[in-house]
Amino acid sequence: QVQVVESGGGLVQPGGSLRLSCAASGGIFRLYTMGWFRQAPGKQRELVAVINSGGSTNYADSVKGRFTISRDNAKNTVYLQMNSLKPEDTAVYYCKAQGLTTEYWGQGTQVTVSS
Repeated sequence: QVQVVESGGGLVQPGGSLRLSCAASGGIFRLYTMGWFRQAPGKQRELVAVINSGGSTNYADSVKGRFTISRDNAKNTVYLQMNSLKPEDTAVYYCKAQGLTTEYWGQGTQVTVSS
């Protein structure tokens, strides 16, 4: 069974930065496509960024140029570096590990951008 655990959320002022981490255990991490999603109150969960096993990345238009997804296969961890944060980035951020036939979600970490 694959376990996915996010960390690194918190309260930050507009314009600030945070780095989220997502550790996945119990599977072959290097084969997974890893993604970050977020869900704000009253809104649907949306894709933020994704990185596949080859290192190719894709981002939501709303975060392009501000967020960077990366992975460290030796540590079974994926990161989301978030810069120039805006109040509209406030949400619970979820990590997903996508295998061939199964997906695994973490419990989420809260990010709040407020002065």
